[in-house]
Amino acid sequence: MKKKGLFTLLLAAMLLVLAACGANKNGNTEPAASAEPSASAPAASNDAASLKGKKVALVMQFNQGTFSAQYVEGVKEQVGKFGGEVQVFASDNDLGKMASNLDAAINQGFDGILIDHGQAAALEAGIKKAVEKGISVVVFDADVKVEGVPVLQQDDQKMAEMTLEQLAKDAGGKGQIVKVWVAGFAPMERRQVAYKAFQEKYPEIKEIGAFGNANNPAIDTQAQMEAILKQYPNKGDITAVWAAWDEFAKGAARAIQQAGRTEIKVYGIDMSDEDLQMIQDKNSPWVASAAVDPKDIGRIQVRTLYKEFKGEENEATIVLNPVYVHRDALPEEKVNTTQLSQYVEGWGSSEQGYEDWMKELEGTK
Repeated sequence: MKKKGLFTLLLAAMLLVLAACGANKNGNTEPAASAEPSASAPAASNDAASLKGKKVALVMQFNQGTFSAQYVEGVKEQVGKFGGEVQVFASDNDLGKMASNLDAAINQGFDGILIDHGQAAALEAGIKKAVEKGISVVVFDADVKVEGVPVLQQDDQKMAEMTLEQLAKDAGGKGQIVKVWVAGFAPMERRQVAYKAFQEKYPEIKEIGAFGNANNPAIDTQAQMEAILKQYPNKGDITAVWAAWDEFAKGAARAIQQAGRTEIKVYGIDMSDEDLQMIQDKNSPWVASAAVDPKDIGRIQVRTLYKEFKGEENEATIVLNPVYVHRDALPEEKVNTTQLSQYVEGWGSSEQGYEDWMKELEGTK
């Protein structure tokens, strides 16, 4: 019996040794817990890989004009680099349709939703519904205040100030101007704040006409500007036009040029390839614009969304810094907005919101 008991103890000891060796295939005598740091390295890579294949909805209030077209290009380019897909929901400047499009994006199970313009009253209920369902949302240029939803906006007051100050300088601090602007849009309201300050600062610059329509804006502006020119037919009657949107600037510039009244200068906001071509034309009255690269806006909005996907912190309001583009800074040969950075400091290729892990996601690191 004693021999049998001793044999049993020896067998148990051998089994314990074998179990310990089997638990560490490499023969490493360190405790199993020491393997955790090496196991965490692939976790970061897997985390980036898990962001591939995201479905993103872009819900737009309107998609008219080349600025909107280039903004959509920026969104699609950045989502594509991140391995995702984009579906655009255009709302034809109909807020009711925009709210319906937002609901459709929520019900169709998109991973994330980008919102372009719109108004809080039409959007906030849908945005809250999306957040409750775990869908990440990032807004551009809409006065939306929903906890956990970042809002991007251009520095609209600065853009207005840039163009208005140049207008005042070129006009010698006095003259008669026409304002093309429309209410009901968050960026327009911010630009109006700067315009009111401009009026107080330069009392000898008088506003003799004001109009603006967001539906068919370039065509409508051209027609209304033609009527203003007939009302003020003499050279010197109108010093300049301040247009709070590039679509307005296009319409006003065409009307002035066709009427042969190119002594009237046009100062705009926003920039696209089409806008740039007009500014470069020495026969065009449109001489300057303040803007953020529309493609960069799209790219930065997508980066912000992917930070939401990854659970990283975003500012509640993300302000995009504009640059000022004047004809005098441009070369004689035609350039497009991709080439504009060669002549205008700060234009294009913004790294704002671009994290190191995004390079890995794009496959560039």
